[in-house]
Amino acid sequence: MQGASGDTRRHLILAEGVAPMAYHQLTREERYLIAGGLRLACSLRELAAELGRAPSTVSREVRRNATSHDGAYRAEKAQSYAGARLRRARRGAQFSQGVLEQVDNALRSWWSPEQIVGTFRAEGRLVPSHETIYRRLRKDKREGGKLYRYTRILSKMGRKHYRSRPTRGVLLGKRHISERAEIVDRRGRFGDWEIDTVMGTGSRHCLLTLVERKSGFTLIRKLRARTMKEATAAAASVIARMRRRFKTITFDNGTEFHDYETLERQFGVTCYFATPYHSWERGSNENANGLIRQFLPKGLGLSRVSQHDCDLIADVLNTRPRKRHRFQTPATIFRPDDRCT
Repeated sequence: MQGASGDTRRHLILAEGVAPMAYHQLTREERYLIAGGLRLACSLRELAAELGRAPSTVSREVRRNATSHDGAYRAEKAQSYAGARLRRARRGAQFSQGVLEQVDNALRSWWSPEQIVGTFRAEGRLVPSHETIYRRLRKDKREGGKLYRYTRILSKMGRKHYRSRPTRGVLLGKRHISERAEIVDRRGRFGDWEIDTVMGTGSRHCLLTLVERKSGFTLIRKLRARTMKEATAAAASVIARMRRRFKTITFDNGTEFHDYETLERQFGVTCYFATPYHSWERGSNENANGLIRQFLPKGLGLSRVSQHDCDLIADVLNTRPRKRHRFQTPATIFRPDDRCT
C-alpha cells in the first residue's frame, strides 16, 4: 500500500457515504479517518483535503492528540484527550452568576485570586480555582473591563518562567543569530549592523537605533510609533542612502521588525534575530542605547524629540573617541564619506 496513488488512498480512507463534516471541532469519525489515513501513509495535506479541513488543523490534531508513550496517533485515544481538554476549558462555566459576582466583589476589595480561593473554600463556599479567575480577568481585560486594575500580578502575566519556551516575537522562518558567519561575530568587516528601538513614556513615539558592529558608528531615526510599518520605512530610508555599507542586520525580537523580508528583498541584506531575552547577544546596540540614555533618560517622553535632535546625539556619539579604537572616533573608523545624516 506504500506506493498507492493519492486517488487510491482517498478511496480507501473515506468510508462509503461519509462526507466532510462542517463542525468547528473535529468529530470522532474524522479522527478515525485521520488514523486510517496515517496507517496508509497518506500525507496530512491529502487528509485535510478529504476532510475539508485546513492542513494546519490536521497537523495540530496529530501533534496534540498523539499517544504520549510512543507518539502514534490512535483515534480513540485522541478523542479522549480532546474531550478532557474541552472539559478543562469549560470548568469556568459551571459557576453561577452569583458566585462570579462574589468573586468580582472580592477582587474590587484588592484580594488576590489565591486569597479569594483560600478564604471562600475555608468558609465552605463554592469558588473557581485561582487559574480560572485569572483566565476570567484576562478575558474581561480583552473586552474592555477594568477588574484587572485591582490585581498586582496580571500586568506581569507575560513574564518568562524557568525553562519555558520563548514566545516573544515568535515568527516562523527567522534566522537565528547562531547562523551568522564568524566574521560577523568577531567584527571582522564593515557592514554588519544591529537594530533596536528605544522607548519613551507617555506617548507612542520612540527611536530606531542602528549600530555598525565593527566601528560602533550609530544612526538614530525618530519613529512616530513602534510599529512594523514605521520601523521598516525608517530602516529602508537609511539603507537606501548607504546601500554599499549594509551586509547583515541583527534585530531584537520586537514585532516591529517582522517585516524584515521586505528589507532583504529590496536591498539584498541578510537578517538575523537574537535569542529572546538575551540582550547581550546584541552588545553593540545595547551599549549604544545606554549612551543615548545619557541624553534621553528613561522616563522622558519622546514626542518632542525631533529628527534634528537625534542627528545631534548621533553626531556626538560618532565623534567621541573610543578606547577600543585606540581613541579614534567611530566616524573616522567608518569613513566620513559614507556617513548618513
